[in-house]
Amino acid sequence: MKNLKKIWKYIKPYKWNAFGNITFNIFQIIFSLSALVLVIPFLNILFNQQEAVSVLPKFNYSLESLNQIFNFYVSDLIETSGKQKALLFVSLIVVFVILLKNTFLYFANFFMAPLRNGIVKDIRNKIYSKILVLPLSYYSDERKGDIISRVSNDVKEIEWSIMRSIETVFRDPFTIIFYLGTMIWMSPELTVFLLILLPVSGAIIGIVGRSLRKDSKLAQSKLGDILATVEESLSGLRIIKAFTAEKKSEKRFYSINSDYTRIMNKITRKQYLASPMSEFLGVIVMIIIMYYGGSLVLNDQSSLSPSEFIGFIAIFSQIIPPAKAFSTAFYEVRKGLASIDRINIILNADEKITEKEEAKTIDTLNSKIEYKNVSFKYEEKYVLKNINLKIEKGKTVALVGQSGSGKSTLVDLLPRFYDIEEGEILIDGINIKDLKMKSLRSLMGNVNQTPVLFNDTIKNNIAFGIDNVSIDEVKKASEIANALNFIEETEKSFETNIGDSGTKLSGGQRQRLSIARAVLKNPPIMILDEATSALDTESEKLVQDALNSLMKNHTSIVIAHRLSTIKNADIICVLHEGEIVETGNHSELIEKNGVYKKLHDLQSF
Repeated sequence: MKNLKKIWKYIKPYKWNAFGNITFNIFQIIFSLSALVLVIPFLNILFNQQEAVSVLPKFNYSLESLNQIFNFYVSDLIETSGKQKALLFVSLIVVFVILLKNTFLYFANFFMAPLRNGIVKDIRNKIYSKILVLPLSYYSDERKGDIISRVSNDVKEIEWSIMRSIETVFRDPFTIIFYLGTMIWMSPELTVFLLILLPVSGAIIGIVGRSLRKDSKLAQSKLGDILATVEESLSGLRIIKAFTAEKKSEKRFYSINSDYTRIMNKITRKQYLASPMSEFLGVIVMIIIMYYGGSLVLNDQSSLSPSEFIGFIAIFSQIIPPAKAFSTAFYEVRKGLASIDRINIILNADEKITEKEEAKTIDTLNSKIEYKNVSFKYEEKYVLKNINLKIEKGKTVALVGQSGSGKSTLVDLLPRFYDIEEGEILIDGINIKDLKMKSLRSLMGNVNQTPVLFNDTIKNNIAFGIDNVSIDEVKKASEIANALNFIEETEKSFETNIGDSGTKLSGGQRQRLSIARAVLKNPPIMILDEATSALDTESEKLVQDALNSLMKNHTSIVIAHRLSTIKNADIICVLHEGEIVETGNHSELIEKNGVYKKLHDLQSF
């Protein structure tokens, strides 16, 4: 039942499609069964055993009544036109019934298409939306390759296994119920004997199915390892080649790939076992029924005539394919549930950073940003300790210090990329936890050390996240960011595609595009995280000029390794092992002859 709930919550939005599918499936089952029942009068005519009915029986709601009425018309046709015409009549009825059966089957599948494809769409949408809202801390413990595997391969596994099996689940149980009901009506004693045999074969199939889910979960995890390894290798290809580590990388990948192949061989063999095993067990049951039932008919111990017994066997033979398909679907569902389990790890992940129901909206910065007694730790290690800092509106505050001193973490707390548990951060006296997330982050523009660009046009990268922007506004922002000249020299100007992560551009060009993006957003607070540290001298000057233009009339927080870029900052905060150890402007800190003076002298040297 728990497993069915996992699937049902995805089916529920498409319940009317499911209802339409089930309804038309029931009709196609009825007509399919009718075609098989018509075998009995056909055989009776053929073997001169047709029951003569000379008076039209009164209709009542029973199968017996329908059978008697049909026999009346067949008897009348035999008497007036002969047996050959009667055979033709029954044959044409069978053709017509089969036509109706397949028409209803099409409409059943017609309703199934939106259900199957819609569920897969909904799962992908849910995962992607969850990826966007999960905090950055979640991805510190997860590998990108494994997450990509869940979005792609696990969802594909659900599409191929569970979605295709749903068709079987919605159709075959009804087929089996209707066919069994007809068989009980024809011969209760033979059907009861059959129902004793079927659970035995079902139990054997279930034993293999239970182990399949465990193996499938392990296989999907290994596939995540493969994708993670490929992603890491593509990102670090330059280093792999530089250190001639191709063989070592190959060996590592081959090992993971071999483990995955071994597990998949095991799963595939179990899947291959489903069909022949269910067919073999079905045939054994059928042979037993044929022998047992045939013995009863031969010894006149059965209520069935020979033609009815053949019809009974024909109906039972049609139970084997849906039973076989249902057992195969059972394997597939067990396999697909492993993928649902892996997807649910993401969907059920704790968002941690949540928005209060009564959260306020804020449009601008009126007075100041304030950190009050802020401490923050990753797991058990404190990265920031008792931070107290005021940033007045319109001022530029620079954060300096050795790597790992907590500069980037201090800045990441402001837009709530991470949430603090000790102390508070205030904007105009309001705790940022009391503000709407979108409203808070709309106050800020980011320019990072490594520009984050997308495989899109220059225009769309600059206007990212902003709706209804004119090309003139994009050009103006590009001009302020010292990017207009190189943009106009590209093949299609602002419509030029910059490639994956902007690989068609130089480092300085990429950085100026990210600055243009921040200029166009024009937020009151600018966060600049070592925006020039990875650039050559010429590019650094162009980018620094762009940054100076960007910071005019804005409240700016600048993280810098190169102290020469922040000499004009209003306040410089020196961080050491998570604490602010010095504050002041450039001249004041030089006179103090402390940590800042030491860093300055090292860089000057």
